[in-house]
Amino acid sequence: MTAEPMLRLRANGLDFAALERGEAGAPVALLLHGFPETPHTFEPLMEALAGAGYRAVAPFMRGYAPTAMAPDGDYGLMALAADVPALLDALGAERAVVVGHDWGAAAGYLAAARHPERVTQLVALGIPHLSAVRPSLRLAWYGRHFVGLQWRRRAVARLRKDGGAFVDTLYRRWSPTWAFGPEETAPYKRMIAEHPEAIEGSVGYYWAFAAAQRDPARRKALQEAQRLKIGVPTLAITGGAEPSVLIEAYARAARRFTGPYEVAVAEGAGHFPHREAPGFVCEQVLAFLRATGTPA
Repeated sequence: MTAEPMLRLRANGLDFAALERGEAGAPVALLLHGFPETPHTFEPLMEALAGAGYRAVAPFMRGYAPTAMAPDGDYGLMALAADVPALLDALGAERAVVVGHDWGAAAGYLAAARHPERVTQLVALGIPHLSAVRPSLRLAWYGRHFVGLQWRRRAVARLRKDGGAFVDTLYRRWSPTWAFGPEETAPYKRMIAEHPEAIEGSVGYYWAFAAAQRDPARRKALQEAQRLKIGVPTLAITGGAEPSVLIEAYARAARRFTGPYEVAVAEGAGHFPHREAPGFVCEQVLAFLRATGTPA
């Protein structure tokens, strides 16, 4: 998909590809992207972290080419969370800062709860802890993709149509203030054009989530994992124009944390604060890391 040099890692039974900034041997910051994105969306933050003395590593999440498809088809949250310590093992890192957006944030919350010894600090972008998300008409409307993307053939066909135009529809839906050109969504579109199987891999997160809700044992395991308190210092960043999950959900989420928990609002941004307000996000993240840990 790109000629850019990539790091190759074997973790949790999968071959991962990752973008990397910073020096080997520096403290690791692991950045986990969401849908419909690639690690390229973290480039400003990766540069800022590298400049602050971190080794920033942003893998293509499982199912996103050139990372391999999951051979067992598992794209569930438990698998995503398990990828975190496995990736750190592959990097030779005992602990790391974990930054996640969207599905990556959900994986980060779960990894910090289940593997606190591996996570120094957590930064979650775009979504609160899932236990704080309550059903509402607003959420049902802006989150209707959760239903639409669960129809496999329809979802795949829709993403293939017109060069991935549906991707831009999703961006505008989730970020009403989105004012960027097609170059901002090009990496994901190019990935699914060159690697059609990656459509199923990336949309598989939605299929796996729905399947877990239908399976009593998997649903119970996920619910129990989400009840675990998080003692890792955590910064959640949301957009002030985020249409689906209001700031109140981040306040409700505070009860899930026993360690320091902060919420920052990127005014004017929607669901993608790291892309719509990169300067603000970089500033907030670096200040948080300085305040809650040993500087790199």
